[in-house]
Amino acid sequence: MKHRHFCNSEFPSPTQRMNRNPSLPLVACLFLSVALLCGPRLANAQTPSGEKASPATLTVMTYNLKFASPNPPNAWPARRPLMREVIRQAAPDLLGTQEGLYEQLKDIAADLPEYDWIGLGREGGSRGEFMAVFYRKSRFEPQAFEHFWLSDTPEVIGSNTWGGKWPRMVTGVKFLDRQTQQEFFLWNTHFANDSQAAREKSAKLVRERVAALDTRLSLILTGDFNAAAGTNQAYKILTSDGFLSDTWMTAKARKGEGLNTSNGFKAIRRNGVRIDWILARGAFTVDSAEIVTFSRDSQFPSDHFPVVTRLRIGGAKVTAGDEATDGQRRITNGGRL
Repeated sequence: MKHRHFCNSEFPSPTQRMNRNPSLPLVACLFLSVALLCGPRLANAQTPSGEKASPATLTVMTYNLKFASPNPPNAWPARRPLMREVIRQAAPDLLGTQEGLYEQLKDIAADLPEYDWIGLGREGGSRGEFMAVFYRKSRFEPQAFEHFWLSDTPEVIGSNTWGGKWPRMVTGVKFLDRQTQQEFFLWNTHFANDSQAAREKSAKLVRERVAALDTRLSLILTGDFNAAAGTNQAYKILTSDGFLSDTWMTAKARKGEGLNTSNGFKAIRRNGVRIDWILARGAFTVDSAEIVTFSRDSQFPSDHFPVVTRLRIGGAKVTAGDEATDGQRRITNGGRL
C-alpha cells in the first residue's frame, strides 16, 4: 500500500498486497542470507531502555506531534528529523498520534517506512488534525477500524456540540498480532484543551463506547487528554471501578517519574502533570513506562513528550466486564467496530 490513509471500510486483499516485482526471488534469497548471518544478533536485541523484549511484548507510544507549521521557531522542517529519530529510538510497535496534519503524517510515513497508518481528518477527509494510528506493518494486520466524534452526534463527521473550539474525535482499530495470533483494540483520541465540561462528556462517551464493544478482547487507549492524571474528573471517569487502568501506575518500572508530559518547546518541567496517557482494559502485564525527554541542540521534536509503555497481553487480572462474550462487530454499514 503506497497510501497510508484509510477512509473507507475496505482493507486490501492478500492478492492486492502481494509484491509483483519480478526481482522478488533474488531479493528473498539475499534477505535469507542476511537473516542467517545476523540471526543470533537479532535474537539478542534489546529495547531502548535495556531490557530484552519477548516476542509477546507490545511497545506502545502516545505522542502529540504538534501540528506542522513552516514558521519558526519550531517549524516542521526543523522538527521532522528529530521526530524520526525519537520514534526510531523508542521503536514503538504501535503509535497513537495527535494533531498530525495530512502532509505531516505522509512525511512521517516516508521517514519510517516500516510503519503503516490509519486515520481521518477531524473535519473529514484529509482536512484538519488527525488521530492517526501507526503500526508496524510486518507484525500487525488491521481487522477493522472506526472513527467517531466526541459530541452529541458521534457519527456526524466534524460534529462539535460540547463547547470546545475544535471538533474532537476517536480513531479505533482492531488488530491481529501475527506474532502471538492475539486480537486486541487500540483507540486513540485527543480531548478538548479549552473546556472541562467537554473533557468530562468525552470521557463518558469513550467509556460508553468501550463498554458497548461487549468483548473479551483487550483494549489500549492512547491520547492527549488535556487533563492531569489522578486528579481531573475526566481521568476518574475512565479509570473508576477499574474500568480502564493507567499503565503508568501499574508499570513494574517507570522512567521520568514526576515529569510533565507537555514541554511547550521550552523546558522539562517537574510538576508531575501527566496529560498524555496510555490506559488499558483486559489482561495485561505492564513491564515498564517512560516519558521520553529527547531533544537535540535545545530543540524538542514536539511541545509534548512521547509516553511509551511496554506491556504483554495476558498474565494480569482481567478488569470488570471482560467476562462478556465477544460481540465484536466487524465493519459493515457505517464503519462501526
